[in-house]
Amino acid sequence: MPADLDGIAQAVHARLGGALVGLLVYGSCLRNGDLSDGMVDLYALVDSYAHAHPKRLQQLANAWLPPTVIVISAATPDGRMLHAKCAILSLQDFETGTRSWFQSYLWGRFAQPCRLVYFKDGETQRRIHFALAQAVMTLLGRCIAHLPDQFDSFTLWEQSLSLTYRTELRPESADRPRQLVRHDMNYYSRITQAAAPAVKQMAVCAHATDRYRNLCPPAARRRHERLWKLRRIQGRTLNVARLVKSFFTFENGVDYLVWKLERHLGEPIVVTHRLRRFPLVFGWPLLWRLLKSRRLR
Repeated sequence: MPADLDGIAQAVHARLGGALVGLLVYGSCLRNGDLSDGMVDLYALVDSYAHAHPKRLQQLANAWLPPTVIVISAATPDGRMLHAKCAILSLQDFETGTRSWFQSYLWGRFAQPCRLVYFKDGETQRRIHFALAQAVMTLLGRCIAHLPDQFDSFTLWEQSLSLTYRTELRPESADRPRQLVRHDMNYYSRITQAAAPAVKQMAVCAHATDRYRNLCPPAARRRHERLWKLRRIQGRTLNVARLVKSFFTFENGVDYLVWKLERHLGEPIVVTHRLRRFPLVFGWPLLWRLLKSRRLR
């Protein structure tokens, strides 16, 4: 990672103190290596919400609907200001979420490339690495049923990420999963090869490179199709709930959400005084217009 990230990491330490046990970087700034391109995406793993948040209401909000997102800013040695979107999650929730959450919110994200840039000690490092591996296994186990009888690693990940993306309201284009897999194809090929022997629903094709067989019976495929329909309902409902929560827990939440929408939609969004002051009242028409025009998918 670029050395400029050190300032951001120090700012996270200053904000969370001894509660911080691990710091992960993911998202667009990791892919292009430019920390000044938008906001750096971070996950700050903490030992407990009580230790991370000074107020009881903040602790409860993060425990009931994790994660809570904050803004972190830091100056680089050459005077530039870097900004990060830092999601706060307990290490225990991170482990549970990558292993057994029904929603794909965590295992869909962290099966993708990320970097562990800080860990408290060796045991914490081991737990985080194991959770990242578990995210891959969870995603593969829950997505294999939707793949054709034979597939390669590109098809596996493009279709799997498409499934997880459809469980959230996202402003990205429909081919975003395809772009992500192409960008890190070497990673996805290697991770598939490493994980395949441990996934009981898939098998490596003999005498072929990067070819796999789908072993799911028809009944299992139908069952997984029903489960993904439920995930889409649950995921989008939680997406709206997290959006509402962000107005209370995210500094300048309206500005951030508008910036993110403009960045992906490629067009300006007018922020009225009423929207800024009462987002929970006047934000719904904007959300409805984006959904109706299929700008949020």
